Amino acid sequence: MFCGINRVVMRNNRKIMIAGNWKEHLNVSQASHFMHRLEESIPIRQSVETVIIPNVLILQPISVNLDRRKFRLGAQDGYFVDAGAYTGEVSMAMLQDLVHYVLVGHSERRYVFNEGDDVVAKKMQAAIRNGIMPILCIGETLQERLARETKQILHNQLTAGLMNLTSREVAASVIAYEPVWAIGTGEFAKPDQVQEAINYIRKQVESLFGKRTASLVRILYGGSVDDLNAKSFLELSGCDGALIGGASLNQYKFAAIIEVAYRVQQERLGR
Repeated sequence: MFCGINRVVMRNNRKIMIAGNWKEHLNVSQASHFMHRLEESIPIRQSVETVIIPNVLILQPISVNLDRRKFRLGAQDGYFVDAGAYTGEVSMAMLQDLVHYVLVGHSERRYVFNEGDDVVAKKMQAAIRNGIMPILCIGETLQERLARETKQILHNQLTAGLMNLTSREVAASVIAYEPVWAIGTGEFAKPDQVQEAINYIRKQVESLFGKRTASLVRILYGGSVDDLNAKSFLELSGCDGALIGGASLNQYKFAAIIEVAYRVQQERLGR
């Protein structure tokens, strides 16, 4: 049974998600100290789902003392074969007791480690098979954007990633739009560019899985989001949160982004 699927499908309002991807940073000791400081900086905000995504070595130590009123855990990656002779790999099956979420198809996995759409599709299916909610990352490179291929790339990566999934599984998943050209490059996507991509992604989900699924699936933006520009993205129509990179390693910036998300969500709920 896919973890949390009934809860997500029956919910009318999509909860904002702020997910911090630590990438290849912090050892166990450093992460423990950082989480202690972070927990002190962030109040309980039940209308915002905050996900911490550290490297795999940190997941188990952090999970022991994690304040689950404030945080959930995610994995940066997972292998699609549950068990076998795959030295060095950590399977989705091994992660299922530790995390709620797992990144799938992150741009660095695609473009640094050469993972194709076929691998992404297998990882999506493996995550769901093991009760983990996948965060499917899609986005174009600068060359593809300049060639006006953005929509085609998003369509290809989305349809491949969601292959063989049911409407309920897609509704419970998360999609993150992360233009590769705006990640750690000093370049920034403009809100209107992000809005166009979000609208296109949701329309594609609707054409593939129906209007109800499209209205339930959460779509995040990831691309050099920090405490100074987060509001401009989180206020976009249909934007359900952000995938944060570098700013998630700064307790003050990350806490500020969560507060921005909280205020945006309160406005949406009319409070």
